[in-house]
Amino acid sequence: MKNQLTVQDIEAMQKEIDYRKLEVRPKALEDVKETRAQGDLSENFEYHAAKKFKNQNDSRIRYLEKMIKTAEVIQDTTPSDEVSVNKTVTIYIPEDKEEEIYTIVTTVREDSLKGLISVESPLGRALMHHKAGDKVTIFVNKDYSYVAEIRKIEDAGQAADVGLRSF
Repeated sequence: MKNQLTVQDIEAMQKEIDYRKLEVRPKALEDVKETRAQGDLSENFEYHAAKKFKNQNDSRIRYLEKMIKTAEVIQDTTPSDEVSVNKTVTIYIPEDKEEEIYTIVTTVREDSLKGLISVESPLGRALMHHKAGDKVTIFVNKDYSYVAEIRKIEDAGQAADVGLRSF
């Protein structure tokens, strides 16, 4: 299965790749070189830590490059007044008597602690293609659901800083 990514997702991934290749990698290689020169490698903690960091950085670069290479680029043709990818949605949950704000993103960018909700999550699926004023039922599982009212929809760029989650 291919990951569905927007053009913005791919641009953010490419920006991270460039940063990791041009800024992080040279520093990591220098750290490995410096710590290797300190002597006995079997007891050199700094060398092993530097090498581990370099390998993690290289692994992240490979992961991002593979994601871009195998991505299915999706276009958002949804009207501006409907919930879709890269929209920030304010909802009111009567059961809790509170408003919550979420940004709908592709799966690769989801981070519920930052309010980034995947289009494939129960909440994301329920909100998609609805308009302000609509009431939607969110089915969490077969035993629990709740109702939310969509209060406001705006472009994510206007409302929140959305980035890629780091692994």
